[in-house]
Amino acid sequence: MAQNKLKTLKTTTARPVLPLLEEFLLHLQVNNYSDETIYSYERDLKTFINFLESESLEFKKLNKFSVDRYKAYLFSIDRSTSNQEKSEKKLTAYSVNRFLSSLRSYLKYLIEHDHPTPLLPEYVKLVKNIKKHAKIPEFDELVKVIESPSEIEKNPIIGARNRAIFEVLFSTGMRISELVSLTRDHIDKSGRIFILGKGKKERFVYLTERAKKYLDAYLKIRKDSMKALFTPLRGRNVNKKNMRISTNYIQYRIKFYREYLGINIPISAHTLRHGFATYLAENGASPAAIQVLLGHESLDTTTRYVHTSDRFAEENHRKFHPLK
Repeated sequence: MAQNKLKTLKTTTARPVLPLLEEFLLHLQVNNYSDETIYSYERDLKTFINFLESESLEFKKLNKFSVDRYKAYLFSIDRSTSNQEKSEKKLTAYSVNRFLSSLRSYLKYLIEHDHPTPLLPEYVKLVKNIKKHAKIPEFDELVKVIESPSEIEKNPIIGARNRAIFEVLFSTGMRISELVSLTRDHIDKSGRIFILGKGKKERFVYLTERAKKYLDAYLKIRKDSMKALFTPLRGRNVNKKNMRISTNYIQYRIKFYREYLGINIPISAHTLRHGFATYLAENGASPAAIQVLLGHESLDTTTRYVHTSDRFAEENHRKFHPLK
């Protein structure tokens, strides 16, 4: 799959060329980067090629001022996407930093392979990113969203499936990408689920008795032998072996249920993961244990999840302030 993606990047002589670009992508592949990660690097660097073309600039003439112009290009709605289509919206600082990080990684690769580079990676500085205050819905609101498919969906199979999806997400704290990749044999009889997560890191997550109950109910009424744990309903195509429900569908339905219930705080699949960590912490769970369950490499990342609850902050203020 990744090999097919590498073939798509061959540039014509009319366009700016990045030296050793295909070799860089191959380097990622042989070092066991995921197909999605390789594709992201490829897409980001194709956007950089578009920038060089718009500036009539050769790669070897790149300098510090070029980096500032590249940042301006990324923030502009006049930029071209990796497919050379006109962009429709402005990128966030977070997205711009992803493009810049891809360029830095590419420059580091050139240096490591003794290839001349016009610019050191450290000169590609990231832009300031505004840290927004994370908003986690009240626990009761999350529960309403989780339970809503059973009451709102007219098709009982869809209702059971979507309810099971939400129960599994909140029970385990897994990522939505991890959920859609699950097969039946990933779950043992005790409700333990083996996950091959982000960065190919392996871990176990666990179903609560409640989540196991709704998952079992969904699988019981499905009556098919497909390996995928969560599948779409598409008439005659429902028995195709490799069909899986899409992440876009799950996000769309979460948004629909939230709006239907009149909840004004945005909720996504990631909110369920965030809420999982936050409410575990509020009930006394160890940050180190939550780190393992979330699959975070750094405890610093986990603490950003578990200390964002306004109620958690308020309770700690009342409990520990020296002048109570």
